[in-house]
Amino acid sequence: MTTQRWVAAKLCASAAEEDGFGEAFCRPLRITVETVSGGPERGYDAVKKVNGRKRHLLVDTLGLILAVLVHAADVGEREGARWLLEGVLAAKQAGRGCFERLQHVWVDAGYQGKEWVAWIEAALGWTVEIVRKPSRWGWCPADVEPPPMPAFTVLKRRWVVERTFAWLDMYRRLSKDYEYLPESSEAMIHLAMINLMAHRLKPG
Repeated sequence: MTTQRWVAAKLCASAAEEDGFGEAFCRPLRITVETVSGGPERGYDAVKKVNGRKRHLLVDTLGLILAVLVHAADVGEREGARWLLEGVLAAKQAGRGCFERLQHVWVDAGYQGKEWVAWIEAALGWTVEIVRKPSRWGWCPADVEPPPMPAFTVLKRRWVVERTFAWLDMYRRLSKDYEYLPESSEAMIHLAMINLMAHRLKPG
């Protein structure tokens, strides 16, 4: 896998935002997709027990895609995200894309790591916030009733990128990885997002 792969396209819908923040791809339930047609850059995800590829997304606060990278499923999350952000950095240095207003990135606990966070802050100038699940364990005195734990908790900003993956899942071509090349998979994701945005501009 080359680490110099440039981001194929940037969607500039974030220019209409007011806060100027962006959101990094967190760890959605369907990060790993099964590869149907074979091809290079495949791997086995031991956690999800799937042989295929992973999709990394960088989305804005509206959930619209800024950058996408598809790679083998056996690549770690921090390493894959760094490949994605290296492409973003190259595009940013070349004056391409819509990354000028990006200031803050939300990621989940799978991306925590001092070196990784320090690299983002130094190379891209973004601040990084780790969104962690609430702890289900705590210490209470023996005579004190512990506070109730909600069955479901909405995590800060994580739902945005989860929703983006739900949008992509509505396209049959993206239900699995049917493409021979990862670059073709990335192109199909961009086409799906372009189709989604076009229907929002003119429904029907």
